[in-house]
Amino acid sequence: MERIEHIGLAVRDLAASEKIFEKLLGRPAYKKEFVASEQVTTVFFKVGDVKIELLGSENKDSAIGKFLDKRGEGIHHIAFHSGDLQNDTARLTQEGFAFTGSPRLGAENKMVNFIHPASASGVLVELCMDNLENHE
Repeated sequence: MERIEHIGLAVRDLAASEKIFEKLLGRPAYKKEFVASEQVTTVFFKVGDVKIELLGSENKDSAIGKFLDKRGEGIHHIAFHSGDLQNDTARLTQEGFAFTGSPRLGAENKMVNFIHPASASGVLVELCMDNLENHE
């Protein structure tokens, strides 16, 4: 992993939370996006070299919907930038980390994979990499 890419925050009311973070950070979000694979709408803010991702559930049965029902609003995950998602996934699997699924397309057109919280001291960890297919 090369750096912290973003911190994901689960929120119940995405529009209200977006306004709160606009006031808090003194700037508007730079991107809003629906991620079909996760059934979530994301709103991104840039803070220095790190991004804050607000996650609003589009479906109570989605991962974010279930998270909100079980734990309420708050930090959902921390994401690290990977220069080689396949290699990092293989290396971490060998180290004993369990993943929630396979690499897939996520927000901001990045390839993502999630380490199960049980493998990382109760923290959901996302690995993300720029989708190289769209940079050719």
